[in-house]
Amino acid sequence: MSGRLVHIGSAVVDYIYRIDALPASGTEKTASSYAQVAGGGFNMMVAASRTGMKVVFAGQLGSGPNGDFLRTAFAEAGIETLMPPSPVMDSGNCVAMISDDAERTFVSWPGAESVLSLDMMAPVVVGPGDWVFTSGYTLSYPGSRDALTDWIEALPAGLPFVFDPTPVISDIPRAVLSPVLARVTWLSCNATEAAEIAGPGDVGALAARLLADHCPQAAGVIIRSGAKGCHVLLADGSARTIPGFKVAGIDTNGAGDTHIGAFVSALARDMRAFEAAHYANAAAAISVTRHGGSSAPTDEEIQTFLSHADGSSTGAPGQTQKADQTA
Repeated sequence: MSGRLVHIGSAVVDYIYRIDALPASGTEKTASSYAQVAGGGFNMMVAASRTGMKVVFAGQLGSGPNGDFLRTAFAEAGIETLMPPSPVMDSGNCVAMISDDAERTFVSWPGAESVLSLDMMAPVVVGPGDWVFTSGYTLSYPGSRDALTDWIEALPAGLPFVFDPTPVISDIPRAVLSPVLARVTWLSCNATEAAEIAGPGDVGALAARLLADHCPQAAGVIIRSGAKGCHVLLADGSARTIPGFKVAGIDTNGAGDTHIGAFVSALARDMRAFEAAHYANAAAAISVTRHGGSSAPTDEEIQTFLSHADGSSTGAPGQTQKADQTA
């Protein structure tokens, strides 16, 4: 694998509290455990790195204790940071509450990762074989979205660009979102995010409208459905629903990030799209059996998992069909 994943996104410090259930308004809970970990875009980068892709971080870190914590995490993961730290701000943070049903609730505070300018991005140089990724979080920040949109629009033709809208999709102005979607090579989102962009419908109809009306240059669109797997529609009209795997999940935090990172890494190794989605489903399934957002498995762990998948798994390949482009 010769190219890199150039991640133009945000990384924050996650403060993770495990509780039996969310507290009612005005009440208090005592967590059963607490952890401070690197989060945000770090989870996706770790997934790509652990599955064999060279990853560089092209966002901004802060100059305070959160930034120091993140720099240590990046160094330990072998991920190079391209930008100097902000001289005036620390990195942001996110409080994540993980309940016993493995669901999570977030409250975040943006920091240095929310500020970008074209001058700041000057050290970020992409070349042949590279893949570029960004998420909706960076596009939702008023202090970063305009510069990032201009930078994305200026990407060399043919260089793969991957976008994850994330749950903050409704906070991104259409004037920012539309040109980014128009440049997308691969869009990966969940059904709620897809509907926010393209209107209501089932995953097949949503994927078709995303590809036809919003992502005209895309090679494909992926709509993730958690444990159910994902739906993939390619530019040639072929579509497949790739089933997920039955596992005993304990923490869904970072599962979507793991899916995207593993999918991009697989594509960069020239794996076909449907096979890459199957691979990414396995990576996400493994990640939810572990605590923490950056719980992505290695390529060897994914291959072992897939080799042992049997009748108790729903991971058999899906059926290919020609998508209804009028949906």
